[in-house]
Amino acid sequence: MDIFREIIQESHEQVMLCHDAPSGLKAIVVLHDTRSGPALGGCRMKRYGSEEEALRDAMRLAKGMTYKNAAYRLPYGGGKAVVWQDDGDPWKAGETDEAARTRLFQALGTQIERLGGRYVAGLDLGTTIRDMDAIRTRTKHVTDTTGTIMATDEFTAEMTAYGVYLAMRAAVKREMNLPTLHDLKVLVQGLGKVGRRLCRYLYEDGARLLVSDLNPKAEAEAIRLFGAKRVRTEHVAGTACDIYAPCAAGGVLDDRTIPRLKCRMVVGAANNQLLMERHGELLHERGILYAPDFIVNAGGIIITAGELQGLGKARLKRNVEAVGQTLLDVLDLAEERGIPASEAALRLAEERLSGG
Repeated sequence: MDIFREIIQESHEQVMLCHDAPSGLKAIVVLHDTRSGPALGGCRMKRYGSEEEALRDAMRLAKGMTYKNAAYRLPYGGGKAVVWQDDGDPWKAGETDEAARTRLFQALGTQIERLGGRYVAGLDLGTTIRDMDAIRTRTKHVTDTTGTIMATDEFTAEMTAYGVYLAMRAAVKREMNLPTLHDLKVLVQGLGKVGRRLCRYLYEDGARLLVSDLNPKAEAEAIRLFGAKRVRTEHVAGTACDIYAPCAAGGVLDDRTIPRLKCRMVVGAANNQLLMERHGELLHERGILYAPDFIVNAGGIIITAGELQGLGKARLKRNVEAVGQTLLDVLDLAEERGIPASEAALRLAEERLSGG
C-alpha cells in the first residue's frame, strides 16, 4: 500500500499511528476533512488481518463520515479511530481485565488530546460506554459517555434504526407508491443493536421479516418476537425479497453478490456496503434501487451532533426524520442527472460541503 498516494487521492488531512507500550495500544486515527468543523466519528475496536486492512478501514470510514456529516449539513468534518485488537491482548472484548482495557483507552484519550480538539471520538463497533468514559479521563473531546443521551438506553442504536426505517418508508412510497411496509418482505442481515431494533420497526409496520445472523440466538429471538423466517448466510444474496437490509459487515455488495440479488431495493444500516464505488453502478444497471448507506444510517451521528449542541431527546428524534427526505433528495438528483444513486449521494454531499 502506497500510503501517501492513498492519502492524496482521497484528500485525507491527517493519518496518525498511535502506540503506547505500557497499555499495549495500537491505534490509527484518521482525519479526512475538517472544513466544516472538528472531525466527528466513532472509535472502533476490531481484529484486523493486517496493518494495511486496518489503515484502509480507518481511512474509508473517516471519508464516509465527512460525506455523512456534509449531507446533513452538520457542523463537523469526518474522522475515525480504530484500535487494533490482537489475539494475545489482555483487554479483548468480553474478558474480565477491565483495568487493562481502561488503561488502553486512557492511552488513546491522551493521543486524541494531542490533536487539540480536531477529532471528537464516540462509540462504534467493539467499543463501550465504559471505554468512552476512560477516554474522557484524558480528554474532553469524546461523546457517548455515562450520563449523555446517546449513552442512555442505547439511544444511538435506536435512532440509527429509526432512520433506516424512515428511509425504507420514503423509498417504498417513491418507487412503489405504498404508504407503509405492510406485507412487504424485508431481509435483515445482521441482528446487532441496530438490526434487531430495525426488525421491531418493520414488524410494527406489518412487514414480513426474513433474518440472517452468525449468532443463532439472535436469529431465534427475532423468530420468537417478530415471526421472522431464518435465512442462512450463504443464501442471503439469492433470497427473493422486496428490500434487502445489510446491517452487519460492509463490503457485501460486490461482483459475486450483486448478480444474485433478488430484491427491488437495498436499504440497510451497514457502513461501506459497496465493496467498490463501481458496484453502485452495477446495482443501477440491474434496476435495483440502492439507498446509499451514509445517507440511510445517519441517525446516530445526527443525534450526536445535536446533543453536542445542547438539544433534548424529543428534538433529536425529530432531527432524525430528515433521513427520509434526504434520501429522496438523492434519488431525485440521480434521476435528474441520469446517474446511480451512489454517485448522486456523493455529489450531494460534496455540493453541501462546498456550501451549496
